[in-house]
Amino acid sequence: MSNKELQALKERYVAAGAASPNEQFADHATNAELWDADGKRMIDFAGGIGVLNIGHRHPKIVAAIKAQLDKLMHTCQTVMPYEGYVRLAQKLSEVTPVKGHAKVMLANSGAEALENALKIARAATGRTNVICFNGGYHGRTFMTMAMNGKAAPYQTDFGPMPGSVFRAPYPVPYHGVTEEEALRGLQMTMKADSPADQTAAIVLEPVLGEGGFYAAPTSFLKALRKICDDNGILLIVDEVQSGFGRTGKMFALEHSGVEADIITMAKSMADGMPISAIVGTDKHMDSSGPNSLGGTYTGSPTACAAALAVFEVFKEEDILGKSIRLGEKLNQRFTQWQEQFTHVDNVRGLGPMAAFEMVESKESRKPLPDMAAAITKKAKEKGLILLSCGMYGNTLRFLMPVTIEDSILEEGLAIVEECLKEVGA
Repeated sequence: MSNKELQALKERYVAAGAASPNEQFADHATNAELWDADGKRMIDFAGGIGVLNIGHRHPKIVAAIKAQLDKLMHTCQTVMPYEGYVRLAQKLSEVTPVKGHAKVMLANSGAEALENALKIARAATGRTNVICFNGGYHGRTFMTMAMNGKAAPYQTDFGPMPGSVFRAPYPVPYHGVTEEEALRGLQMTMKADSPADQTAAIVLEPVLGEGGFYAAPTSFLKALRKICDDNGILLIVDEVQSGFGRTGKMFALEHSGVEADIITMAKSMADGMPISAIVGTDKHMDSSGPNSLGGTYTGSPTACAAALAVFEVFKEEDILGKSIRLGEKLNQRFTQWQEQFTHVDNVRGLGPMAAFEMVESKESRKPLPDMAAAITKKAKEKGLILLSCGMYGNTLRFLMPVTIEDSILEEGLAIVEECLKEVGA
C-alpha cells in the first residue's frame, strides 16, 4: 500500500492521541537508512528514539531472533522459565554499575521498568515517597506520568496524577539552574514536601532525554549518592535512553564512577525488540513477596535472544569505541555550526548523545522552538529523520545508530547544515 492509502487507514482507525503526525510509513530499513511505502529513502538520525544504537535489523540480531522462533516463542517465565531469561539476567548483573551483587527483573518497556523499580524501592524501604527532577521523562503510565518533570503533552487531559511524587530542580546552568541551586532545591523538597524518613527513592536520568540531553555533573551525582546513603534512600538511575552505548559507555552513570541502588534500562537493549530491565542490589530486589513482580510477556524468549546477541555485537564490533568516535565527530561539527550560525548555541554531548539549541541570539539565549520545528520539518523533506526535544522545545537531538557508515553520517549532517542555512536565513 502507498503512503496515501495507509494515511487514510490511520485517520479512520488509529486513535488520534496515538497517531503519528508523520504521513510517511516505514516499509523496510537497514542500519541507518529507511525506505517508506512509496520507496523514498530516509537517513535515520532518530533511531526509533534511541532504540537502534546498533542500527536497523543488525544481521546478528535478526539471526538470533529467527533461531529462537524455531525453538520457543512464549511460556510466561513465571509459569515455565527458560534459559534466555536467566542468561540475560546474569549478563546484566555482571555489567550494570549498582552497589554490591545485582539481581534482575525483566519487563517490556521503559515505563514498566520504572514502575517496578519504584515498587521495589517501596518494599525495600517501607516508605512511599519518590523525588524526581524537573525535565525528567520516565514514561506514560499513570505513575511515570506523575514522575515526569514536564506536564505537556504527557499529563494533558488525564486528570489527577498519583500522589507521593515530588520534584526538585535539575542542574542546567545554561538555563539558570546551577548545581548548587539544584542541591538547595532538593534539600528544600526534603524539608517542605518529602522528608527523608518518608522518601523511598530519588530517581533521575543521568542525561535528560526528552528534557534536552543535559548531562548531570559527576559532582551532582556523587552528592545525590551521599544524600541517599546518609538517609536510607535508594538512588534509582533511569538509563532507558542513555544506556547501551549511547554515551560511549555501556551506561552513562559509568562516566561518574557512582553506583546506583537500582538502574532501569530498555530501548537499545535488544535493538528494537520490546524488553526492559530493572537491575539492583540483591537485598533490594529480593525485598518484595513471592509473585509480587512479573507480567505475561516480561522477558519474552525472542526479546531475550535479541538482547544476548546485542552483547555479542558490542564485543565483536567495538561498539563503545565507535560510540566515542561518533561523539567526537558530532562535537567537532556542532562546534563549527555554533561558530557559523547565529541561532545555534549550547553545543553539548556525552559521547554521541549530542544536541544543541536554537536561540534568538547567543546573548539572549531566548529559545526558538518554532525554528527547531521548522528545521526538523525541512530535514524530513530533504530525506532526514531528525528530532527536537527539551523543556522549551528548541533542542535538536541526535540519535543516529552508532554503527552509521561515515558516508551516510556526512550526508545527513550536510542536510542539517543546509536546513540551518535555509531556516536561519
